[in-house]
Amino acid sequence: MLRRNPLRLLVPVLVALGAAPTLLTAQEADANAKIKEAMSAAIPAISENATIMDWDQTVLREGSNGWTCFPTPPNLQGSAPMCLDKPWTHWAHAWMTKGEFEAETVGIAYMLSGDEGASNIDPYAEGPTDDNDWVEAGPHLMVIVPNVADLEGMTTDHENGGPWVMWQGTPYAHIMVPVR
Repeated sequence: MLRRNPLRLLVPVLVALGAAPTLLTAQEADANAKIKEAMSAAIPAISENATIMDWDQTVLREGSNGWTCFPTPPNLQGSAPMCLDKPWTHWAHAWMTKGEFEAETVGIAYMLSGDEGASNIDPYAEGPTDDNDWVEAGPHLMVIVPNVADLEGMTTDHENGGPWVMWQGTPYAHIMVPVR
């Protein structure tokens, strides 16, 4: 006896009710994946209402709380999404353009998914070398301060179990705060 697929009978009913499944385009699916990944960078209280932006400055989702979250940069293989407050978005622009930067206020950034690694001393190192103190940070917050000279007394030792200063002596110096 030939059995009929019961779902074949249900599809016309779903279509008539306007409940047919929606097929996402590859572009929509990619945008949704980037949004989900970007949101993983911060606590939900921040990421749920943050603007989600791709690295080419395409807004994937408008937000309302002043935070901007990004998926992993396209040049990285691992996972490194981040959520930035307004001072950090200015910092990120300066760093990406190799421009000058001085924070006007304290800024906070979240990278709760961690990152794939960076030099602790060279903001533009592209990989580990014998002399660039490469560090793969787990989940962390980052803090910038209006006067980077205030960071001079803090440790740069990322193996100390607590906060440390990354990129000391550059305009991009910031405090790394591990959160496990």
